[in-house]
Amino acid sequence: MNYRERIVADHQIMLGKPVIKGTRITVELLLRKMSEGATIPDLLKMYPHLQEADVLAALMYASDLMANEEMIDLSAA
Repeated sequence: MNYRERIVADHQIMLGKPVIKGTRITVELLLRKMSEGATIPDLLKMYPHLQEADVLAALMYASDLMANEEMIDLSAA
């Protein structure tokens, strides 16, 4: 799956935060709900216009973002 087909960032929508294409549902919101214990079926029930692939795309987007993040150790400075 290519999350770029489902996740977009536009400065005119939610201040440029990544959202599910065609919605104002942010990747952040989906991750937060999942961190609070929501499952994919829960999210689909809460947001009926979402598809499972949208939620999986959000997870893939977040994992790619983390995989490319560089940590800077400020204590060594």
